[in-house]
Amino acid sequence: MVDEVQVVELFRFADPVQSVTVEVRCGEPLLMGEDRYYAAEIVVESGFVSGRVGLQVSLEDLDEWERCLAALQAEEGVEWPAGDRSAWLSVVPDDPVEVTVHDSPSTQIAVCVPIDVDAEWLRENRLRLAGFRKAIEGSS
Repeated sequence: MVDEVQVVELFRFADPVQSVTVEVRCGEPLLMGEDRYYAAEIVVESGFVSGRVGLQVSLEDLDEWERCLAALQAEEGVEWPAGDRSAWLSVVPDDPVEVTVHDSPSTQIAVCVPIDVDAEWLRENRLRLAGFRKAIEGSS
């Protein structure tokens, strides 16, 4: 029997037409020194373009995403995850919210997705972050 690895949405920006999510696998992390990295994908869905790009998410990245949510609430733009090790995204809290996914350093392609988020998007993303933290605590 093969154990299925739980996939959890770390965050989601969505409207009825398009979305950008980060899905993280809660299985065994990749260990690099003392750091644990979880396999993840940024997922873009729209009528114009759809795709996935891989990245690795560390516990430090989770802390950084929590700080990003606070910055977004203060109507400041953010970039996540920090560093240049994998794909990343930038979020500008305009109306609509602009989420740009960068496949860097691989292909150098970037896709900007304007999303009409609902009023509860920050609260929902905080709940997703808390749910992911709980999921990896149970798998450690």
